[in-house]
Amino acid sequence: MSEDEIPERGAHHVQSLERGLAVIRALRPTGLTLTDVAKSTGLTRAAARRFLLTLVDLGYVRTDGKHFSLTARVLDLGYAYLAGLPLPDVARPHLERLSAQVGESSSVSVLDGADVVYVARCAVSRIMAVSITVGTRFPAYATSMGHVLLAGLPAAELDRYLASTRLEPLTAHTTTSPERLRARLVEVRERGWALADQELEEGLRSVAAPLRDRAGRVVGALNISTHASRTTTDHARDGLVPPLLACAAAVEADLP
Repeated sequence: MSEDEIPERGAHHVQSLERGLAVIRALRPTGLTLTDVAKSTGLTRAAARRFLLTLVDLGYVRTDGKHFSLTARVLDLGYAYLAGLPLPDVARPHLERLSAQVGESSSVSVLDGADVVYVARCAVSRIMAVSITVGTRFPAYATSMGHVLLAGLPAAELDRYLASTRLEPLTAHTTTSPERLRARLVEVRERGWALADQELEEGLRSVAAPLRDRAGRVVGALNISTHASRTTTDHARDGLVPPLLACAAAVEADLP
């Protein structure tokens, strides 16, 4: 978004804070040049430079004089959220037992805007091209956890999501029709679990179940991910879903 495309905000809005956060989101562990950051954020080079050097002064960014990259201090920005969220601590031992039982990686995520964000994970093997860690984000429409989280939204919120989210084809299997996605979410809601078959990445198959609080609201999602070369859809449904649902029930029972 360019500076002249910033939508109208309330009188309380601090535009410099918004732009500073945009700079943080633009940066990558491998580093970006000043020109890269300016292009990614829509800022002028002069403005991007001021924000970057301020972040360097504060310890959130490092630079070698040409490239800028995030430091571990940015984790502090998310730690306050995770520290106040009981779900990761509650889920972690259950994930370890589940992964040991089925021999596959398992994770818990929450919905943040149009994405799922991983808040807990037990990795048995790496099956994706990218490494998944706490804080990793993926588009909700292309993931099994996203499907159960979207299925748990109130009708008005789901309508807004479908109206505002562009469903891009990440693989040949990705659902890109809002009408078809809505129909699938109805099935997920009625069935109580979701199967995503190579929609996010070729070869990746996963099943997910919702995690509900004591009021019955969906507050997270639990999944088991596997590779299509070793797990058929039938085995995912018949062999992975039962332990997945049992684990989800155990996590829910431990939530405060």
